[in-house]
Amino acid sequence: MTGKYFEEFNIGDKDITASRTVTEADIVAFAGLSGDYNPLHTDEELMKNMPFGGRIAHGMLILSIATGLDFRLGLIEGTAIAFLGMNNVRFMNAVIPGDTIHVEEELIGKRETKNPTRGIITAKFTVKNQRDESVAEAEVTLMVSRK
Repeated sequence: MTGKYFEEFNIGDKDITASRTVTEADIVAFAGLSGDYNPLHTDEELMKNMPFGGRIAHGMLILSIATGLDFRLGLIEGTAIAFLGMNNVRFMNAVIPGDTIHVEEELIGKRETKNPTRGIITAKFTVKNQRDESVAEAEVTLMVSRK
């Protein structure tokens, strides 16, 4: 499958990704990969008496899963050149093991570059859980191929 070229993206385009359940294994693996062993993510007993009633997933894990879910749409497969950044990141609700998340995204920005083979797109990602609650938001900027 070939993704869209810069010219095929339109401001206001909206897509919804597939869903994915965040597991205990995801949280443990992310703690190991990132080195973030904060008890908020790794100590169930200590966190039982805290506001969330147990451990929660790392915010950066949720954003990482969100970018993977986005890729599965196929919109940038073979046309993505570079991930340029993530702005205006917010976390509104915790994700606990067993929550299922998906991404609702909207293209909010598009600009040409000096290089005629490349363009820049920006999408707003809203990550939602199985209860349709927003858990995170971010604006993601990518460089993609032009025709």
